Amino acid sequence: MDARSIIAAVRAGREISASEARWFGEALNGSAVTDAQAGAFAMAVCLNGLGASARVALTEGMRDSGDVLSWDLPGPVLDKHSTGGVGDPVSLILAPALAACGAYVPMISGRGLGHTGGTLDKLEAIPGYICELGPSRLEHVVKTAGCAIVGATGRVAPSDKRLYAIRDITSTVASIDLITASILSKKLAAGLGGLVLDVKTGSGAFMEKMEDATALAEALVSVANGTGCACSALITDMSQPLASSAGNAVEVRAVMAALSDPKAEKPLRDVTIALGGVLLADASLADDVEAGAEQIAAALSSGRAAEVFAKMVHEMGGPSGFAESWRHVLPEANVLREVTLGAAGFVGAIDTKALGEVVVHLGGGRLRAGDRIDPAVGLSGLVRLGAKVDAKTPVAMVHASDDAKADRAVKAVRKAITMVADPPEAVPLIHARVSA
Repeated sequence: MDARSIIAAVRAGREISASEARWFGEALNGSAVTDAQAGAFAMAVCLNGLGASARVALTEGMRDSGDVLSWDLPGPVLDKHSTGGVGDPVSLILAPALAACGAYVPMISGRGLGHTGGTLDKLEAIPGYICELGPSRLEHVVKTAGCAIVGATGRVAPSDKRLYAIRDITSTVASIDLITASILSKKLAAGLGGLVLDVKTGSGAFMEKMEDATALAEALVSVANGTGCACSALITDMSQPLASSAGNAVEVRAVMAALSDPKAEKPLRDVTIALGGVLLADASLADDVEAGAEQIAAALSSGRAAEVFAKMVHEMGGPSGFAESWRHVLPEANVLREVTLGAAGFVGAIDTKALGEVVVHLGGGRLRAGDRIDPAVGLSGLVRLGAKVDAKTPVAMVHASDDAKADRAVKAVRKAITMVADPPEAVPLIHARVSA
């Protein structure tokens, strides 16, 4: 096969075969496809799309361009992927909860992207936690703790790394076909038997409109199932932060509260339970979604998930006894600043993306590649939509490294919250479910 003929077919709007798409996906990790040809292919796909079988095959080729893990474990290997949000540490709760229910979870995660927080950045707020593991150590942690949340090595889906960099500079990022192949090639390289997708919609999501989130969820579910990985998706709300905090150490605190107190962080727990219920049902670890949700809820309420999380943290280099010691070992910011709005009414809208940008500018995210993260900064005590407030009601607490940054953050948080005279309609946490 050759790249030119495949590019010409996609450019002309003809459907390429599965074997052609698979070859191209794998050949991206090598000299058989030049950078110019990769860019031309990306543009052709962006303009004309791929057929269903070619979507699956491209993803499989990109997956197979590097290492693909295999497992010999007494339970199913499961994972979850989110399209990104603000104050959204679901992975840190769901992975140990799934492990407590008999699954094994090698969760390959990423760092912050734009205004959205990164799972690895949050975990690295825990002193000593090491996100980069070799295959043998990853296998040991998964077998010992039941789950491991790690970063991808350079040997995982290298074709995606190359194509993503080219898409970034050729304005071809916004393609459902290429987004789907990018997400799933990395996830499926972990040797999964089941996957649940958390596709966000709302003011803090990359896919703000419901129709765009639905199209992406349907594509991801279809392709994942086409590769043989059982997969469903929930479209969840990101018109406000999910947790009461946004940042790194502050979100880990929210996670530990959710793992230790059934009354704490209810929206965060509810979304975690819903995602876990779907995944346990798909993996035949529960009779149905409702039974699966009950199992996840029980793992949280009993403390078993907290025990698994603490074990994983210790196996990954963090402190022992984290389930008890977390209040004393997580970093704290130098400056705390309460935010009030100076007016009475109801919280009618939240610019969640703007709150994510506040965290980034405090130092909790990256403005440039290579920027160091300040794990202690962020926002806590975030108000929720519909809350009734007066002039002195706190709507957030800023955690900053100095007074100047705190002052700027306070102004930005105030600007991000819109007050209304009457209570707004309630916004559901979960908008829809997409299954095969």
